[in-house]
Amino acid sequence: MEIPADSAIQGRMPSKKKQETRVWNLEVEVLSLESSSGRSLPWVRRRETLVLTRDERWYVVRSLPRQETRAEFQVVNQGFRVFLPRISKTARHARRLRTVHSAIFPTYMFVILNLGRDRWRSINGTFGVGSLIMAGETPQPVPFGIVEQLLDYVDDQGFVRFDRNLREGQSVRVTSGPFVNAIGCLERLDANGRVRVLLDIMGGKVPALLDRSALEAA
Repeated sequence: MEIPADSAIQGRMPSKKKQETRVWNLEVEVLSLESSSGRSLPWVRRRETLVLTRDERWYVVRSLPRQETRAEFQVVNQGFRVFLPRISKTARHARRLRTVHSAIFPTYMFVILNLGRDRWRSINGTFGVGSLIMAGETPQPVPFGIVEQLLDYVDDQGFVRFDRNLREGQSVRVTSGPFVNAIGCLERLDANGRVRVLLDIMGGKVPALLDRSALEAA
């Protein structure tokens, strides 16, 4: 059997340079799409766009299970302003700790709409979306103040933080690190964001110095 010459093989296969060019073009296309959607903007700049103007209200979009991020991207890419509340927490799996970013309300996110201006029905046909939450024939608006309160709890990285109202003597739960899910009493706060907590571990009180962001009210 005759073995094809190298030149013949190269003639049928794309060169390494062409393959790299295709990969580079694909990466540019993805980055361009993310930039145009606004999803890749720093949170501080995105937060400025999530302010209601005249005749606008917040509405609820329900995504398909475990497709919140995909639904968010697709809805934003249509030009809508979306808020998907996320938290950053530590999860323990197979004796290992890892930081995960997850939706506070699984399968739910918020979108700003003016029903008389926006073509809101297109959202129901979006990849990753189940439907808008409806009240009869039109979407059901979120009561005033609820989404705004959540936005006030978002830090500069875009994650919701529930530690801002902590006070000394309060019962707290650890949300990240090796003491994740431990319950204790907040003993002292300092100006640098560090807290001293007495954790209830194995029937005793164990003092621990933690970052304020690693706690929430129990």
